[in-house]
Amino acid sequence: MLKVEPTVLPDVRVVSPQRIGDRRGFFSETYNRQRFTDAGIDVEFVQDNHSLSASAGTVRGLHFQSVPFAQAKLVRVVRGRILDVVVDIRRSSPTFGKHIAVELSAENGLQLFVPIGFAHGFCTLEPDTEIVYKVSAYYSSAHDHGMRWNDPSLGIDWPVAPADAVLSDKDRGQPLLADLPAYFA
Repeated sequence: MLKVEPTVLPDVRVVSPQRIGDRRGFFSETYNRQRFTDAGIDVEFVQDNHSLSASAGTVRGLHFQSVPFAQAKLVRVVRGRILDVVVDIRRSSPTFGKHIAVELSAENGLQLFVPIGFAHGFCTLEPDTEIVYKVSAYYSSAHDHGMRWNDPSLGIDWPVAPADAVLSDKDRGQPLLADLPAYFA
């Protein structure tokens, strides 16, 4: 069984794979193309990524790739917890600049489907948090972009103060939403 729930952002979905448990632990089918297609997520994933964040308060994002390497993502946590954030960056969208934030954890088993046209980022809530995610296009450094994680216009309630966030140099220097080119019309 696969439960797919809509969010306030069009096409962004919270996915709850069924867990079958017994005294040994559990089994969960985290991806089945036919079941996802039947649930309205008809995307061909071409690459899996795995990241480890050593410290709680690590922020990665907000990232996206532009056309022709724009990526849809299916994100899940295999160890620890994150606050996962998605921002609509489609200029013509009625929800442009709006976001959702969902806690994903190894314990709750939730996944987040992020369609093309949305920036994605997260903040780790525990040390040694590992995230695994599928993407629908291969990585292209020439098409890799981002925006400032703590842009005040977004109103994201991050669980870490800017002075305490563990960031890459790249993420420290990302532009504000207002300064982004219209990558997605």
